[in-house]
Amino acid sequence: MAQRFGGKYSPDGQRRGDADERRQARGGPASGGQPPLPPHRFDGKRPSRAGARVNIFFFASLTLLVPAFTGGPDALLPGLGATALLLLAAWLTREGTRAHQEYDDRRIARRPAIPRKIFASVLTGAALALAASISQAGFLPLGIGIAGGLLHLMAFGPDPLRDKGTEGIDSFQTDRVARAVDEAEKLLAAMSDAILRAGDRALETRVDRFATTARAMFRTIEGDPRDLTAARKYLSVYLTGARDATVKFADLYRQNRDATARADYEALLDDLEINFASRTQALLSDNRTDLDVEIGVLRERLQRDH
Repeated sequence: MAQRFGGKYSPDGQRRGDADERRQARGGPASGGQPPLPPHRFDGKRPSRAGARVNIFFFASLTLLVPAFTGGPDALLPGLGATALLLLAAWLTREGTRAHQEYDDRRIARRPAIPRKIFASVLTGAALALAASISQAGFLPLGIGIAGGLLHLMAFGPDPLRDKGTEGIDSFQTDRVARAVDEAEKLLAAMSDAILRAGDRALETRVDRFATTARAMFRTIEGDPRDLTAARKYLSVYLTGARDATVKFADLYRQNRDATARADYEALLDDLEINFASRTQALLSDNRTDLDVEIGVLRERLQRDH
């Protein structure tokens, strides 16, 4: 879908200037001051892997209906069963691909509890073997099923089979961080879903920009799970309030296009973005301070031993 991009003198740029004026009126910094502007919402993003290939897989599954309805009475049940298995395999492939991308995007991640893509490969092989049994006999359907399962595994790859970034880190702490980040991601997803009801592309982009700022905090906490205690309020209380405010604003704005309500909502997003960015910078500064202390202590011991 086409999207509008602009610069300093575009309408979006004017809105940003208005946002700066609102910040300064409340005693906050403008976008040109500190804290720095948040990263662009496309920074660090990669195209979704659950795209054309998976969609084609869904459509290809329906082609097994042709032999089911044209191959006679004996072909009906095997054809329908093969179609159902292949549709289930396509769905597992899509969900497994999304889970794999989320795993790769995080610094600390647990392996998926269910290896969806591996299960999808097995189901793909079973579906192709069942479909081949309509017109073939002997071991040929089994060979087709094995080949199809292997090709699926080669095309989409296996699921992550081990945890990432957990070496030398307390598993209890990493579990706490993973659960907190998962809940925070659900709140951000709810915000993005709610703002769609407002029917305003600029507001959708604004919410996405705030989500990018919030995710920068998530990545910082994943890098040092000890930061979770200091940021717990941001991941739960503030994001819950932001989600609830977004839901109420979207319902109101869809009905009457209230400009005052829109300005208040944008001001809320400005304040949230400033506070999240400032807290992220503070967490990074604390981490640097901890590193300097560790280096200083170690160098002092080395000098004393020498």
